[in-house]
Amino acid sequence: MRALKIPVLALQLTVLVSGAAARLSPQTNAGNEKDTQVIKDFQDLVKKYLDFRKNEVGSSPRPTNSPDKIADTQQQLATKLQDKRKYANQGDIFKPEIADYFRRQIAATLDTKHGKKIRASLKHAEPVHSLALHVNQVYPQGIPLQSTPPTLLLNLPSLPKELEYRIVGQNLVLYDSVPDVVVDFIPDAIPPEKN
Repeated sequence: MRALKIPVLALQLTVLVSGAAARLSPQTNAGNEKDTQVIKDFQDLVKKYLDFRKNEVGSSPRPTNSPDKIADTQQQLATKLQDKRKYANQGDIFKPEIADYFRRQIAATLDTKHGKKIRASLKHAEPVHSLALHVNQVYPQGIPLQSTPPTLLLNLPSLPKELEYRIVGQNLVLYDSVPDVVVDFIPDAIPPEKN
């Protein structure tokens, strides 16, 4: 009899956890089939990029205690990636309909009761304003990598562990931490503050 109760309890826990995750997922907040398809298209493009990078360029540097070895390996990966993706352009992953979806999600999040806190967090987290962005560029040394506030991240599609969303000025950057490069970006993704 106990054996029957444990799977039922496990199933109930799975349903509860899945339900909580679904409430936080942008896929369920998309509101319509078109947005759901846009999210799927974005995730497919992200997977395609990562598969390409891993197959053509390599993956994470081997674990070492030497910062110099890590930096050298990272630089080698970045150089290979830049060569293999030399024809990559802004918008290859953030296609227009995907960029529009992200802009809507960001604007909607900033219009919530948390909007002022998110903007304050962005202003206090060493904002980067004067960096000209280019796809495949190595993120410049000495310029802080501004993180994306968690409240905003909850409303954006999740990313594989190697990729991150970063904010540069008003732009949303898709950043690959393994070779330290800008994969793609959305210009003017952060709308101006309303007065």
